[in-house]
Amino acid sequence: MNELIKVTVKNDQQLVSARDLYKGLEVKTRFSQWVTQNFKMFQEGTDFSPVVTTTQQNQWGGTKELQDYALTVDMAKQVSLMSQTAQGTKYREYFIKLEKQWNDPQEVVKRGYAILQNENAQLRIENTELKPKADYTDSMLANKGLETISMIAKNYGYSTREFNKLLHGLGIQYKQGKTWLLYAKYQDEGYTHVEPYEYTNSDGIKQVRNTMKWTQTGQKFLYDFLKSKGIMPLVEQPA
Repeated sequence: MNELIKVTVKNDQQLVSARDLYKGLEVKTRFSQWVTQNFKMFQEGTDFSPVVTTTQQNQWGGTKELQDYALTVDMAKQVSLMSQTAQGTKYREYFIKLEKQWNDPQEVVKRGYAILQNENAQLRIENTELKPKADYTDSMLANKGLETISMIAKNYGYSTREFNKLLHGLGIQYKQGKTWLLYAKYQDEGYTHVEPYEYTNSDGIKQVRNTMKWTQTGQKFLYDFLKSKGIMPLVEQPA
């Protein structure tokens, strides 16, 4: 069927422009007067909705806003009949064919399938967007052992030095000698564990130094605390 007037679909409903229909019916009165005369028996929000369109006003690219209305095909069909013109009959017959085609069982099934596909696609997108967070928290909570600050820093895209300074600036830890320790209000929460480790200094002498590692509970605390400050792991940051 050749297109007589542009038809758009929104919320599974066919709509046409009132201005396009007005032009096609070759109405002699002004558009605003035509609207006043013909829209009285129809309900706004059900049969038609106000919209604003733009049109080029001059050759230098200026535009002008125009009041328009999105009409349902059923309303457009009735308005065409009310015009009582040859063009009105032509448009009314066109809209009747559109409705018949739209309500054909096969077309209804096609639209239902398309809607289902779109919903499934949107669900996949939402699941994909949520997956990085789930992956990070799941892997973090699955780790029952202790984690070094260097590994946590790497997950956030920081060097160990930068991340330690960040936590210090946020009032979480302070440095005593060469060892980072939690401030008093966090010390008894089970967030960290301080343990000795052996290393060889530049003179080749073996020495022992304390190092702080983060427990599973501590890693969850860091995640929630940093998230509240807008600081997220790399996997949760926008691409």
